[in-house]
Amino acid sequence: MSSVAANRVAVLVNHLSASATHPAGLLAGQVAIITGAGQGIGGATALLFGKEGASVVVSDLDDVKGKAIAQQIIQAGGKAIAVSGDVTDLAFPDRLINETIKAFGKINIIVNNAGYTFDGMLHKTTDKQFQMMLDVHNLAPFRILRAASAHMRLKDNEPRSIVNISSTSGLHGNLGQANYATAKAGVVGFTKTIAKEWGAFGVRCNTVAFGYVDTRLTRAKENGETMTVGGQKIALGIPMGAKKEAPPPALVFADTPLKRAGQVEEAAGSVLLLCSPFASYITGHTLEVTGGKGI
Repeated sequence: MSSVAANRVAVLVNHLSASATHPAGLLAGQVAIITGAGQGIGGATALLFGKEGASVVVSDLDDVKGKAIAQQIIQAGGKAIAVSGDVTDLAFPDRLINETIKAFGKINIIVNNAGYTFDGMLHKTTDKQFQMMLDVHNLAPFRILRAASAHMRLKDNEPRSIVNISSTSGLHGNLGQANYATAKAGVVGFTKTIAKEWGAFGVRCNTVAFGYVDTRLTRAKENGETMTVGGQKIALGIPMGAKKEAPPPALVFADTPLKRAGQVEEAAGSVLLLCSPFASYITGHTLEVTGGKGI
C-alpha cells in the first residue's frame, strides 16, 4: 500500500474510532474555501465542514451573511474567516486565495458553489442575461482554481479536493433556463478536465448536480426574493402564476421516488461525502442528488 493510501486509511480508522464526545472530524486539519456560503446550500456546507474539523473560508457576495456563518462556526468551537466579494470580479480570486493562505497557510478543499438563476424563455433572453450565467458558473470557478493552482498542485501527501456545483438542469436541460443549463453543463466538462490535469498531484475534482433542493432559487418567485449583481436586481424563484402558491407536493414530486424536496443540510452532506476520506478514490464524477428523480 502506498504512503498516500495508507494515510487515507488511517484517517478513516481514526475517525471511526474517535471519541463520541470529541470526534476529530472527517476534515480535521484541512482548510476549505466555500463560495456562496452565506446562506442556502453553501451556508449549510460551511457549517457542516466546520463541525467536521475544517478551517473554513466563508465567501459570499453578502458580507453580513458571510460573516454571520463564519461567526457561527467560531462560536461552535471551529475556525473560520469571511472573505466577502463578487466571484465575478477579476480581482477577487487572487484576494480570496491570498487571504486564505494568510489566515491558514494552505488550501485543501475548494467548493465552487456561488451562483444563481436568471431565467427566461430562449427567445426573450438577452446576451447579457446569458453571459451572466457563464460568468458566475464557469469563468469564476476557472479563475479561482487558476489562482489556487500553486497551492493545490503539490505532492506533499495532503488530501486535496474540489467540488464544483452543477444542476440537473445542466444534465437534462430545463424549460426557461437555456443560459443556466448551458453554464451548468459546462461545469461537468470543466470538472472532468481538472480531474485529469491535477490527478497526478493527488487532487480530486468532482461535481454535484442538485435536483429540487428547498432554497430561495426553488421557492415561489412571488415571495419577492431578489439579489443584486453588478447593480442589477434579479428576481429569484419559480413563477407560480396568479395563485401565488406552489402546486401540491404530490404533483411536484410525482416523478421523484422520495416524494419530497431535498433540504440544504442533505445537500451539504453530499458535498462532504465527496471531500471526505471515504471518497478518496473518486474523481471526475458527477453525483446526482435528486431524491431519485431522473432514474
